[in-house]
Amino acid sequence: MSDQIKFIVEKLNKDPFRKSYNLITFDSLEPMQLLQVLNDVLAEIDPKQVVDIREEMPEQTAKRMLSLLGILKYKPPGNATDMSTFRQGLVIGSKPVIYPVLHWLLQRTNELKKRAYLARFLIKLEVPSEFLQDETVADTNKQYEELMEAFKTLHKECEQLKTSGFSTAEIRKDIGAMEEEKDQLIKRVDRLKKRVETVQNHQRMLKIARQLRVEKEREEFLAQQKQEQKNQLFHAVQRLQRVENQLKSMRHAAADAKPESLMKRLEEEIKFNSYMVTEKFPKELENKKKELHFLQKVVSEPAMGHSDLLELESKMNEINTEISQLIEKKMMRNEPIEGKLSLYRQQASIISRKKEAKAEELQEAKEKLSILEREVSLKTNQTREFDGTEVLKGDEFKRYVSKLRSKSTVFKKKHQIIAEFKAEFGLLQRTEELLKQRHENIQRQLQTTEEKRGISGYSYTQEELERVSALKSEVDEMKGRTLDDMSEMVKKLNSLVAEKKSALAPVIKELRQLRQKCQELTQECDGKKSQYDSCAAGLESNRSKLEQEVRVLREECLQEESKYHYTNCMIKNLGVQLRRATDEMKAYVSSDQQEKRKAISVVVFLVSTESSSLVSVPPAWPPAICLLSKQCDNVSGNSIPNTLLNRRTLERSSGKNKKLYEKVMVQI
Repeated sequence: MSDQIKFIVEKLNKDPFRKSYNLITFDSLEPMQLLQVLNDVLAEIDPKQVVDIREEMPEQTAKRMLSLLGILKYKPPGNATDMSTFRQGLVIGSKPVIYPVLHWLLQRTNELKKRAYLARFLIKLEVPSEFLQDETVADTNKQYEELMEAFKTLHKECEQLKTSGFSTAEIRKDIGAMEEEKDQLIKRVDRLKKRVETVQNHQRMLKIARQLRVEKEREEFLAQQKQEQKNQLFHAVQRLQRVENQLKSMRHAAADAKPESLMKRLEEEIKFNSYMVTEKFPKELENKKKELHFLQKVVSEPAMGHSDLLELESKMNEINTEISQLIEKKMMRNEPIEGKLSLYRQQASIISRKKEAKAEELQEAKEKLSILEREVSLKTNQTREFDGTEVLKGDEFKRYVSKLRSKSTVFKKKHQIIAEFKAEFGLLQRTEELLKQRHENIQRQLQTTEEKRGISGYSYTQEELERVSALKSEVDEMKGRTLDDMSEMVKKLNSLVAEKKSALAPVIKELRQLRQKCQELTQECDGKKSQYDSCAAGLESNRSKLEQEVRVLREECLQEESKYHYTNCMIKNLGVQLRRATDEMKAYVSSDQQEKRKAISVVVFLVSTESSSLVSVPPAWPPAICLLSKQCDNVSGNSIPNTLLNRRTLERSSGKNKKLYEKVMVQI
């Protein structure tokens, strides 16, 4: 859990969140804050999730998050009971539920962004089957599905282009070059069209040229197919020959082979393989292990300096001297038994070394053979790809040489014939030039004679007439052929129409029955639809009436509430005024003259400064003023304060305050 929290805090502190959390502050977050963090992460994946959790109901938040997690294919741990606890924990913002979700989301943010983007377009809307019976709804649904498939293909192509490594600059250059070529081709086509328009029957000639181009393309395609089929046939023949040769070799080996020779060969192979497995490979493995151990030991030791190397060299020299001394001692003893054993040991070591050398030579020969076989297979594949043929072997090569010899003799004969034809072509070319010169001379003579006789251009017109007659005969032949072709086409079309009619007769009968059923069903559907419309109209009118009544009652309720609040405020104001009046009455009624004077001065001051309040609540003041006047009748004029009778005060007061002040003075 701690590693999980560390990962979450690191990701939240980076872009694009920048939360500045640490482990303690993140772990001390309240459930609502934790849900807000989860919602921010989901909003980064899907911008539609940008919501303030405090302004949303908990059920709506849980439903929205669960739907998005379902789209993102998040699988909470556990079974169905754990799913219910997961939903409940998501609603209340439980840490054991939200931490794994945050860890899963932050691990694969880019992938989930792509999935959320695709979900906006690829989650199919389920339309009920009863609505799909409507043609417009069905057509719209079909268009929706087609657009979804088109979006899938376009998105795949976009992803392939992103991963293909093409740069936009190169593509733009290619597009610019292609547009320039397109403009050049359009200009050339326009020029050619202008040239062709001057020629007679240019439309017919263009049509014929188009047909010729189509036929040439078809001819090329057929020739390519023919070549491919020839190559396939040749490969099949080659394969058959190889298989036959293998069969012959196997039969020959089976005929010549005996059980004893086969057993000997197998025994030799078994001995060689057992020697390799039991003696050579273990020794090599042991040597490799020793080398590895030595290298590991060298690597583990610290770096050696020059002094260390000198010490090792001295130790090596000491050991070498000890070895030489031991050899000399052994030679001095010169025991005969050990001498014989040493001979046998030398012979055994020589034989073992020879054996190892031969095994290595055999192994190298096998490796060379395998390498050569691979090279031969590569060369054969290259020749097959280059020429479509395979390398010949043995009898096939001899037959191929004999064929080449026969072809070389034929080639020599053909070459001699071609030389004769070339010589004859030179003679014919020379005679053609001479005949052309004679023809030109005769034409000049003919023109001069025509000019002398006054019939110049007669021969040219005669040639033109002959050419036109020849063209007319050709056109007539073409018309006859086209008429024959058209009559044959009409016959074929009539026969095809008759066949199609006979084939479609039972289908048309079934279609008529289905049309009748369709008309009945449409009538029934129209009736049901009219019933539905009438019922819906009645319900709609009732609903509008009820809404109007509810609206009127709500307005009345609001008016009554406003009246209630107004009367309540008026009652409070009147209570305050009544309290003030009672206080003043108590002051006026009291026997203390000082309190009476204070009350009169307060009244005068209120009259001069709060005229608006006196005017707004006039009923509260007359009793007090009347009592004040009655009390003042018993007081002498000298006891009234001078401030009340001060003219300057009266002059300074103006407007309503002045009038009220005068009224109060009169009453006093």
